[in-house]
Amino acid sequence: MPVLSSADRAAIGDAFADPSRVVVVSLCAAWCDTCTQFRAAYERIAQARPQAAFVWLDIEDDAEVAGDIDVENFAPLAMFRGSAPLHFGVSPPHETTVGRLVDALADSGTPLGDAPDEVVELPEKFR
Repeated sequence: MPVLSSADRAAIGDAFADPSRVVVVSLCAAWCDTCTQFRAAYERIAQARPQAAFVWLDIEDDAEVAGDIDVENFAPLAMFRGSAPLHFGVSPPHETTVGRLVDALADSGTPLGDAPDEVVELPEKFR
């Protein structure tokens, strides 16, 4: 499955509605060199994991969706199982590192109890 963008609102909403599906959201910006360099690796990670949904969310172009999510460093990842947050934080933008993180949380991730409200509310913005 290709990486989804905010234009794919229905597909993203469906992914968040499936309580067994892992949804990985990369919060980036078009002007960010780190994000630009990471994009191809993120696409490969998504292609290797068709059972998960991967979303590329530009914090400026998609500000109505990203809202007030605090991005201090790039590129943060928000991971969910259905609409339950599993992870929110900056990860080194390396294909192997991110792939391992996705696999580990997909296999045994438990809901994150202290996720910021803005992250918890992200799935609702796609419904």
